[in-house]
Amino acid sequence: MEGGQPSPRPAQVLSGGMVSSPVRAVIRLRRKFRILRKSRMRSNLPGESSLALTPSPSRLLQRQISLDRAKLSSTPVSHLPHRMNFEKPQYFTFEAPVESSFRRKKKRRKSRVVLYPESSRKYLPTEQKSKAKRCLLLLVAIVFIQILNAIENLDDNLQKYDLDGLEKALQRGVFGQKAAMDSIMELLRDYLATHIHSQPLVISFNGPSGVGKSHVGRLLAKHFRSVMEGDFVLQYYVMHHCPDHQEGLVCQQDLSERITDMVTRAEVEEKIPVFILDEVEFMSPGLLDTLHSFLQPRQSNEFLNAIYVLISSIGSSEVTRFVLHTVSSKLTPQHCREELSQSLHTLLANTHPLWETAEVVPFVLLQKWDIMNCFLDEMVGEGFYPDQSHIESLAGQLSYYNTTGGEFAVTGCKQVVAKVNLL
Repeated sequence: MEGGQPSPRPAQVLSGGMVSSPVRAVIRLRRKFRILRKSRMRSNLPGESSLALTPSPSRLLQRQISLDRAKLSSTPVSHLPHRMNFEKPQYFTFEAPVESSFRRKKKRRKSRVVLYPESSRKYLPTEQKSKAKRCLLLLVAIVFIQILNAIENLDDNLQKYDLDGLEKALQRGVFGQKAAMDSIMELLRDYLATHIHSQPLVISFNGPSGVGKSHVGRLLAKHFRSVMEGDFVLQYYVMHHCPDHQEGLVCQQDLSERITDMVTRAEVEEKIPVFILDEVEFMSPGLLDTLHSFLQPRQSNEFLNAIYVLISSIGSSEVTRFVLHTVSSKLTPQHCREELSQSLHTLLANTHPLWETAEVVPFVLLQKWDIMNCFLDEMVGEGFYPDQSHIESLAGQLSYYNTTGGEFAVTGCKQVVAKVNLL
């Protein structure tokens, strides 16, 4: 020291402005650090209760942070662009951070429960009707209408040909052939129900002489001529239209022209022609081939819509033998008819391919009471009084096959007309 004056302190020299402000800040922080370290060391010493009253450094920091927040809250928001940065503590502490009051509120989901006013009535929401259901109902209605139209068309076709009237006529005029009549009516109903076919219908009447084959053919021709306007029924007798086999080519051309002309006219008027050919067993091979050419399935549509009835005595001996052999057996009538039809079909197919697609209807032998019914019908038709004793005496004049199952006429009803004409 000079002149008795004390030397200036370092703090005074620093306060004199020789030390810059950053240095002063470092000195200030160093002093605070020393104070905090001394206070922490005192708190760790045992037995010093006076240190318990001194606040901890963490509490001092919290007070300082709260004071800083108070100052910041007094300033306007426009001067605090980074306000969210001061919400977190500036110094590391072991305590949990203070929760911020500026957290965003979670958006609540809107409730789906429909709230109705108390004064109004509650109604369920209207259900939207699906268009697919309407389309399905419309489709079902269309299909139902089409089915009804098809059924009506079937009924119209059957009514147009009056098959019920034909069935009654066959029941009245034919005796002893109920199974054959049922088969014929079933075939005609199935075929005449529609006008579109894949092949013509061929029915073959086979059996002994005098059992009613030609008689049924005449009844069919008479009925279809009455129900169809126009000449769409052809009755072809081989011994009448083609008696000489030497004129085979002429007969073939004539039969072909007849069938073609009738089929063409029937197709225009949407009708099904009926061809009844009797005495087919006398046809020449060339004539059978000509007829067989019209029965092929691969033809124009007009030739597929036709009915052919073939009447012959081919297989008569087989029918007679089968009936006499099985009349006393225990086989059912239905089984007997099926077996007889199959055996006749095999025999006819071996004779000519014409019968390969034919439906064979066998005509069996007539019993004695069937012959008596033939006499009764013929006598009434001729105007004679139907005396029962007279009818029995006339029927007794014919020859029969005597079996344990009954008496079967050898010639059927073929001699009935001649017997009645002698009265």
